[in-house]
Amino acid sequence: MAAVIDYLDDLEIGLCLRINRACRKAAVRRVFSLVSRLGDAYLWVILSLALIPLQGWLALPQLGWIALNAAVGIGLYKVLKHHLVRERPYIHHGEIQLGTAPLDRYSFPSGHTLHAVSFSIMLPHLEPMMALITVPFAVMIALSRVVLGLHYPSDVLVGALIGAALGTAAVGLM
Repeated sequence: MAAVIDYLDDLEIGLCLRINRACRKAAVRRVFSLVSRLGDAYLWVILSLALIPLQGWLALPQLGWIALNAAVGIGLYKVLKHHLVRERPYIHHGEIQLGTAPLDRYSFPSGHTLHAVSFSIMLPHLEPMMALITVPFAVMIALSRVVLGLHYPSDVLVGALIGAALGTAAVGLM
C-alpha cells in the first residue's frame, strides 16, 4: 500500500502546488481557514439543531441519525488514517505552504470532506432549503483542504465518496 500512496503523492503534487499557491494570499488563507474551522463541526451542529425550530420535536429522531452518521464517519476515517498513514502534503513536500493547523498527522481520507458531503445529503433530505447552505459550503470545505496544504486531491475525492455513501445510507434508514 505504501507504494500506491507514494505513486499518488508523485502524481498529485503538481496539482497540489498549483492549488496551494492561493494560500500565499493572506485574504484567501483567512477565508479558507475560517471555512475549514467551521467544517470542524460547528456549522453542522448549528444546522442540525436548526431542525428543531423548523420541524419541532419530530426532528429529534433525525438528529439521532445525524449523530450516528457522524460517529460512524469519525470512526471510519480514523481507522483508515491509522492504517494507511499518508503524510499530509505540507509534511511530505516542503514547497507546500501550510495554511492552518491540522487536527491530526495523516491525510487520507479527508474527514472534513467526508462529513461535509454526508451532511449535505442528509440535511437537505430533511429540510430541502438547507441545500442552499450545505452544498456550496461542502464544496468550499473540500477545496479548502487542498488550498491549505492539508490534503491531496485524492484524499478529498475519497472522503467525498465515503461521505456520499454514508449520507445516502442514512437517508435510506431515516
